[in-house]
Amino acid sequence: MWTDENRARYNRDHLRYPSDLTDEEWSLIEPLIPPGKPGGGQRRVDLRAVVNGLMYVLSTGCQWRAIPKDFPPRSTVYDYFSLWTWDRTLDRVHHALYVQCRDLAGRDASPTAAVIDSQSVKGAEKGGAASTCMATMRERRSRARRGIFSSIPRAC
Repeated sequence: MWTDENRARYNRDHLRYPSDLTDEEWSLIEPLIPPGKPGGGQRRVDLRAVVNGLMYVLSTGCQWRAIPKDFPPRSTVYDYFSLWTWDRTLDRVHHALYVQCRDLAGRDASPTAAVIDSQSVKGAEKGGAASTCMATMRERRSRARRGIFSSIPRAC
């Protein structure tokens, strides 16, 4: 509920961009970000600025090229986004924040009930990714090409 206390808590007017992290939000995320690799050089980039750049892209939906100049270079922000997606750092951050939110709300870490509506059931009847696999579709390649690639295992 929007009380005066909540309005002040969620006010983002003091931030550079509304997508920037507050000190409280950064204190929750910072311990979840893995340290630099051992033996490598010292990190020269501010990870909070990288996360703020990533949050800017996610909240505005802008292209990577449209990141404002006061964030780290777009290649740096994108490289960290790629790395954190690959090593599942973003999944761990999401899960930790999700569990914490449910805990603060006085709920179990994992939901015990689910709601399925008729639209969800209709979508599930058609099948998932396996039903659209290219291996189930008729091939339109020449016999020579089919012979070359017959030894490569298929994903599906």
